[in-house]
Amino acid sequence: MTNPFTRLFRARDKPGRCASPKDAVSAAPTFYFGSSISGKSVTARSAIQLSTVYACVRVIAETVASLPLNVFEATDKGGVKALEHPLQHLLHDEPNPEMTSFIWRETMLSHLLLWGNSYCQILRTGRNGIVGLYPLLPDHMEVDRDSRGKLTYTYTTSEGRMVRLDPTDVLHIPGLGFDGVMGYSPIALEKSAVGLSIAAEEYGSKFFGNGAMPSGVLTHPNTVKDPKRLRESWNAAYGGSANSGKVAILEESMTFTPISIPNDAAQFLETRKFQVTEICRIFRVPPHMIGDLERATFSNIESQNISFAVHTIRPWLVRIEQAMDRALFPETEKGRFYVRFNLDGLMRGDYKSRMEGYAIARQNGWMSANDIRELENLNPLSDGEGGNLYLVNGNMIPITMAGISNGPNLNNDSNAPADGTQNGNGKKVTTLRGEGGRRLERDST
Repeated sequence: MTNPFTRLFRARDKPGRCASPKDAVSAAPTFYFGSSISGKSVTARSAIQLSTVYACVRVIAETVASLPLNVFEATDKGGVKALEHPLQHLLHDEPNPEMTSFIWRETMLSHLLLWGNSYCQILRTGRNGIVGLYPLLPDHMEVDRDSRGKLTYTYTTSEGRMVRLDPTDVLHIPGLGFDGVMGYSPIALEKSAVGLSIAAEEYGSKFFGNGAMPSGVLTHPNTVKDPKRLRESWNAAYGGSANSGKVAILEESMTFTPISIPNDAAQFLETRKFQVTEICRIFRVPPHMIGDLERATFSNIESQNISFAVHTIRPWLVRIEQAMDRALFPETEKGRFYVRFNLDGLMRGDYKSRMEGYAIARQNGWMSANDIRELENLNPLSDGEGGNLYLVNGNMIPITMAGISNGPNLNNDSNAPADGTQNGNGKKVTTLRGEGGRRLERDST
């Protein structure tokens, strides 16, 4: 018996072994959009018209686009921003003359979330320097392999012209996939859930478009000569929201019998609510971030926000960073230069939690006032104001000195008072031996 999943999950064949190299790379589109079980056709453009899909795509795309993106150089002291690197301006400010870095990254994430792949054309100079990055529509791109097994990218322009691009001139960021090359659209993989949402929304729209009146059967005691005309006249008089509330007049002993299932029996509202949660599950977005506050509380909002940053946003960031490192840096710069998003802003807690954490760091001497002010986007203090001082609690002593007291026979300082004696001020003190013979006095009163 032939395995029906062979075409869907075919492994990447070696060059020259497959009759059609395209099948080894572009098998993913066979599992793409189409008719769902609900009977509704699911595509990227029909799915984005659902408010839940639009909200999920928007919150992820805008969050990633708003994070700082910089080029770093690995040094002995750690990673430092490579502000003079040519890619710094392209990635951080302006990838091309037509869009900002925010718009460019927002577009890439929208393509990834709807089509499962993001493509950008890399414009290079004669010396192989990168001067521009332009996003390309995923549904216009075809990925193939040539006779030698090398990947090729063919893009169809809006005029219908086909342009073949070298892999080194394409920044390809694939989503979740099964062959390591192509990504699968989450909308296509979960088209049944999305199709049910489309069907439920269409049902509700038609129900209220009919004046919230159920469909039914007009029954006449005799034979109706022109049933089509009777149906049209009935719909014209009583159908649609504009005719809602009108009183129907039935002649010749006709009767009207509703045949639609009531909305409460069909659990229409429950279905609509569940589909919101279902689509949020597909994109791994907490429902409260798209306006569904039914199960959100003040006690769990902060933890859900941090979970969103760690489990939803961070995997997308790593996917993008590694794709950029592979495609944008030449071999001589790989390992030395790299791109990184700054996720610190999303990981911050509320104001009270941050201040308590800063207080602990400040009192234990591993953060200065300027370190804290930098994280809060405040201007630094001068050295005269103690901005760079690292402080510790004055009541603390080394752990090796805890519980050790020095009597008269153990103290090498002849001028030091004996244990339990009074010093020059008349206070009773206990003398401890410090590092290097330093005398430590602790008030025993």
